[in-house]
Amino acid sequence: MAQMQRLSEASPLLLQAMDFLREARRLKPGPERNELREVARELRDLARSEAQSALMLDQALDIPLGAAESAMASRPEPL
Repeated sequence: MAQMQRLSEASPLLLQAMDFLREARRLKPGPERNELREVARELRDLARSEAQSALMLDQALDIPLGAAESAMASRPEPL
């Protein structure tokens, strides 16, 4: 359920990236436009990373507590 809710919501970073891209489209080709497009690309990548991290955290939290403890107990001690 949390995954579906997250997928339907737009990240603030993604919304900001869309704003930068809209502004870049209004400009004529040149360094200012390229800079705005680059910022939009970086914000989009950050939003994707944020969404991936949140998904991984949700999956990690869905693991039953006993399973995590038994997995830790079966790991060898570090040297």
